Amino acid sequence: MTRPPLMIIAASLAVTSFAWTAPARAALPGSNPFAKASTLPFNYPVFDKIRIEHFAPAFAEGMRSEAAEVNTIANNRKPATFENTVVAMERSGKLLDRVSGAFSILGAGNSNDAIKALELTLAPKRAAHRDAISLNQKLFERIESLYLRRDKLGLDAESAFLLERYHKDFIRAGARLNGADKSKLKAYNAELAGLQATFSQNVQGEAKAAALVVDSRAELDGMTEAAIDAAAANASKNGLEGKFMLAVTNTTGQAAMAVLTKRAVRQRLQELSMGRGSRGGKFDNTGVVLRIARLRAERAALLGYPNHAAYSLDDQTAKDTGTVNTLLAGLVKPAVANARKEAADIQTVIDAGHGGFQLAAHDWAFYSDKVRAERFQFDQSALRPYFELNNVLTKGVFYAAGQLYGITFKERKDLPVYDPDMRVFDVIDADGKPLAIFVADLYARPNKRGGAWANAYVAQSRLLGTHPVIGNHLNIPKPAAGEPTLLTYDELRTLFHEFGHALHGMFSDVTYPRFAGTAVPRDYVEFPSQVNEMWSLWPDVLANYARHYKTGEPMPKELLDKVIGSKQFNEGYRTTENLASSILDQRWHQLDAAHIPTDVLAFEAAALKDAGVDFAPVPPRYRSTYFSHVFSGSYSAGYYGYLWSEKLDADTVDWFKENGGLSRKNGDHFRKTLLSKGGTIDAMQMYRNFRGRDATIEPLLERRGLTAK
Repeated sequence: MTRPPLMIIAASLAVTSFAWTAPARAALPGSNPFAKASTLPFNYPVFDKIRIEHFAPAFAEGMRSEAAEVNTIANNRKPATFENTVVAMERSGKLLDRVSGAFSILGAGNSNDAIKALELTLAPKRAAHRDAISLNQKLFERIESLYLRRDKLGLDAESAFLLERYHKDFIRAGARLNGADKSKLKAYNAELAGLQATFSQNVQGEAKAAALVVDSRAELDGMTEAAIDAAAANASKNGLEGKFMLAVTNTTGQAAMAVLTKRAVRQRLQELSMGRGSRGGKFDNTGVVLRIARLRAERAALLGYPNHAAYSLDDQTAKDTGTVNTLLAGLVKPAVANARKEAADIQTVIDAGHGGFQLAAHDWAFYSDKVRAERFQFDQSALRPYFELNNVLTKGVFYAAGQLYGITFKERKDLPVYDPDMRVFDVIDADGKPLAIFVADLYARPNKRGGAWANAYVAQSRLLGTHPVIGNHLNIPKPAAGEPTLLTYDELRTLFHEFGHALHGMFSDVTYPRFAGTAVPRDYVEFPSQVNEMWSLWPDVLANYARHYKTGEPMPKELLDKVIGSKQFNEGYRTTENLASSILDQRWHQLDAAHIPTDVLAFEAAALKDAGVDFAPVPPRYRSTYFSHVFSGSYSAGYYGYLWSEKLDADTVDWFKENGGLSRKNGDHFRKTLLSKGGTIDAMQMYRNFRGRDATIEPLLERRGLTAK
């Protein structure tokens, strides 16, 4: 398909984008909720009516009807025009958009065995359907004929850019291949679709198998009583009455590492986390990783690229592997040097306590908090009583958005949700008109994908007359009944981050669905969300939400000063773990097919050593076998994008500070020049329109403590 593929943005992750509008024809029975557009406000999905048995027939009819619509466009006997070809394509496939969008939302947020089975069945069929459109020769000839005379069509800027994108999308999808090579490409795409679904399901499936199970409360010493009670309830729910179960989240590091006092327990948790996908058995991903890497390399060669990374980066703002390699290599030496200094400080604390052991990865979080406490006279746990979830969301995240953009939020209880903990809000624009609907699905569940992400349940489009419905999805551990949800600082920052994606979707003001919201290059999409993190510790915002959950007292100024003063603390660790994952991603995807290894873990170890990031106390944030961003998501050869986007983010934070910070004037400028534009213009030109110049890297280096200063 020429529209962007269905994506989820993570913190993690890219945005699911589909419009809940009427299809050209609906051959489904009226009892199927996908047969017609939702009549709920803003075409909000009818989650209360959707059942698993509705998906298969809706997918079948959706693919059939879109294929018929596309064939009508391709075989139109009238000469190609922008309206009867490109605009017609933008209007096509709405039934399939509806069912694909709902399936993606539920598959990530509320999965079950039936959904997983259907996902595996559908993956190659959906890939074949997309290929049938992208490789339709008559359709491509119509698009190319328009592209070749694009300067004579009198198109407005957005329409002209849409035509350019369609042309490039088709070429990158293989439109210029001969018949035999198109058949090869279809086979690659079908197999890859199935393998990526398998990888994702293995990661999710092993989350339970990798959970830490202990026999006694004493083994969880350091955790709060409420957290231990929740671990007991989790074990009981999984048939382990009398035991305690800690779920493993998708990253290598686990939050409990910072508080568990028993070193042997921390070590077990670390080993369970790092071994995921590589221990053999039904969830082993080593063979899946190798096959995906080979197929991607072979497909890239077929399309005329030296490797998959070169293919992927050709459509990103970084443009080529040399640019990305230079960025990553330039950060390695100062990042690892900082991490080693941090490790030395931690070892001093260990030695002072007569620990008699060498710092290991499972010790870092626990003892770095002691270094923080000694250096800044506080530990992170002192923050949590001031970070109660509802306060952070309504008086922090929403408050900052109101100050910047003039928008307000009103919770509503009448729209259906697929989990009772979800919350739904109307978003009202500064002029008093409804702007969007925001959905908050914030708690972890066993049947929910790990990490955090945002997605568009409905994407904005003037052409289709649709308004945005945007969801944020996190995995905050749900406390025991009656206990407050107190966030860690990382969870706080993630909440602000994901809402940055939500703002990008809610402020979208574009004509064509191809460009809605976060439909921008992958190495640019994290930038607006990273900018939104700055408001989490902005004094005016913090003062509005950071109040003790029991007393209502504001966070003491001296504690806030310590938080701000320690912002660069542990940046060597954070930068190194991200660099290691980014480098692994590039090393896998800069291979040609002749050099695909046979041993995943050996290749990984050699790649990290060669790059200079093989520092055992700081493992990669994701190892290959559970690196969902790149082996099942849309970030293949693109994980560097977080660092690439942070360059823009840090430069933008400087702009806000230089211009007075939290103000409507600044927010309106950011919204007008950037957040509302979606993918309608070149991303870096969009940044220049906002900033008045290109971004510089110095603010990023200073933020991460990578300068001499």
